[in-house]
Amino acid sequence: MLQYSIRRILGMIPLLLLASIVVFSLAKIMPGDPFGGEIDPSNTDPKYIEEMREKLGYNDPIYVQYWRWVTDFAQGDFGKSTTHKMDVSKLIAQKIPNTLFLALVSLFFTYIFSFLMGMYAGRKPYKLGDNLIASYNYIGLAVPSFVAGIVAIYFFSFQLNWFPFSGSVEVGLDEGTFQYYASKFHHVMLPALVLGLMGTASYTQFLRNDIIENSRKDFVRTARAKGTKESTIYNKHILRNSIIPLVTFLGFDIATLIGGAVITETIFTYPGIGQLFLESVNTRDYAVMMTITMLLSFLTLFGNLIADLLYGIVDPRIRLD
Repeated sequence: MLQYSIRRILGMIPLLLLASIVVFSLAKIMPGDPFGGEIDPSNTDPKYIEEMREKLGYNDPIYVQYWRWVTDFAQGDFGKSTTHKMDVSKLIAQKIPNTLFLALVSLFFTYIFSFLMGMYAGRKPYKLGDNLIASYNYIGLAVPSFVAGIVAIYFFSFQLNWFPFSGSVEVGLDEGTFQYYASKFHHVMLPALVLGLMGTASYTQFLRNDIIENSRKDFVRTARAKGTKESTIYNKHILRNSIIPLVTFLGFDIATLIGGAVITETIFTYPGIGQLFLESVNTRDYAVMMTITMLLSFLTLFGNLIADLLYGIVDPRIRLD
């Protein structure tokens, strides 16, 4: 497994290099630049703007700009944000804990609800409960996350006043206190529920279909013929095989949830990577925008590796060569 992991990690290098070319090219073909989108020429000397563009190398040939960026990036220098006037690494370090907290809580909700609904629907297919779960899945696949977020804010924040509709913590609380962490959990609950519950549909359906398929296989018939309890058959024999598709998704969720948080964080005004990325696109903050995109690319490749490694843990019959 160690040799397999090393080979996969080395294989990420050319893929990340290719991703860097695509990311840089897409950023540069966007109209405007940080100064044209951020600074009003009416109250700023145009000569100063042109000097800043020259100083930052925006007038250099594209291949020169790319080589400078990718070599600095490889050395851990992600550049400086033109909007926030600080190093990108420090800026992301401030925002990413909120996004990771949101992703983990939403992932918890996704797997708990999809596991419970998938198990129930798989054990009792084509019954009323299965049909209700299927209806929920169709709604979850059809309704966009931003619509669900707006509806959730209207009912649970404005009408019922159960959850706050913006921010990540109540203003004025001392960091490290119980009230501080309780407030952070209270603020993350609603966006995490929206992000998590809207992602359960595919998980639930995959688990349900796998349970139904595995329940018809020969090893299950053999277990029943031997008099094995039905609960043991489902919880041990069938579930062990059916849980593999969920493990497949787990690796990809590392990047998917952070990427999906772009819309959710914007709707809930939640200060994380997603909101920062959308802001960087609007202000043409190239350094922030390209760093976050490369981060998501790396997480996608890393998540794929994690999923493959988890195969061998869940089912020892799967060997990684």
